[in-house]
Amino acid sequence: MSNKTGLLKESAGWLYYGVAVSYAIFGYVLGLAGLFVSSIPINMAATLLLAHAMTISAYLIHECGHNLVFVRHKDNARLGRVMSWLCGAAYGTYEDMRYKHFRHHVDNDDVVWFAYDEFFQRHPLITKLIRLLEWFYIPAHDLLMHGVMVFTSFVIPERRNQRLRNVSVILIRGGLFVSAAIFFPKVAILYVLAYLIMMHVLRFMDSVQHDYPYSTTLFETSRAPHKGDREWEQEHTFSNPLSLRFPHLNWLTLNFGYHNAHHANMNLPFYRLPALHAKMSGDDPANVIPFGSQLRLYHNNRVSRIYNPQPENYPKGIEYLRVAQSGSGPIGGNAASFLTSF
Repeated sequence: MSNKTGLLKESAGWLYYGVAVSYAIFGYVLGLAGLFVSSIPINMAATLLLAHAMTISAYLIHECGHNLVFVRHKDNARLGRVMSWLCGAAYGTYEDMRYKHFRHHVDNDDVVWFAYDEFFQRHPLITKLIRLLEWFYIPAHDLLMHGVMVFTSFVIPERRNQRLRNVSVILIRGGLFVSAAIFFPKVAILYVLAYLIMMHVLRFMDSVQHDYPYSTTLFETSRAPHKGDREWEQEHTFSNPLSLRFPHLNWLTLNFGYHNAHHANMNLPFYRLPALHAKMSGDDPANVIPFGSQLRLYHNNRVSRIYNPQPENYPKGIEYLRVAQSGSGPIGGNAASFLTSF
């Protein structure tokens, strides 16, 4: 597509990214303001608006990480950093989030530093607590990951040089939240609720998109066995659009459910993914995980996903897709978010 402006990668981006960025910013501001109102219905609507604005800001970080918005990398980075403040991912750096996510694409692997299965094995009481909270739909596993992210420079040795920045963000965001908790406790509680909703949405979309194992090689030279294998990548990547019948519903997550299309061409902006998905799959429902099955998997496995080592015959590839489509089986994962840089 032609770029008439020299600023955005595509002239169409003025509309699509203009609307998305405006919605993220103004939705955040309006949603936050609505938490202060004395009306319960307005509080409820504002909480949902705030949660969705934060969700869109998170997906915009993903778009910026792939340099899909602006021509210049530094402009994508600037927007990505702004969005990270809205969705609470600013404790680490945008560059670290981008690096980890690109390793995911290049290595065809979930490349991490924090081996959470080993952590759960070493701390059975914490595991029981997290499972209990997850039974009540509190995304405790993700809260654990968020806790590591908040104190990233104190937890991850390779990030020690980020301590000044890390402490500054903690003081700013922490100070604002503590102030709200003291003077406007209702606002603090509703903000937390909005944030938890965002966590649920992000991991709901992530949970069935790959059957990759994870490897703790984030700070090591890549040794991924399927690096660069495009055929293997597609066989182990799965699309979970919110709806094929009503495709515009997928804009609620910036088309992130068209995941095979994204992995086939990670240089396509979100608004071009539906066309590539249609070209690759013919919009055949047999090639995607239906929304109802996603809901059943997310509900039924919400506790068992917490430290649940899979047997050797755990379904992979096409078997994984068929089991996921049925809405049964030990399918789905946690903590694979592109917002966590470890």
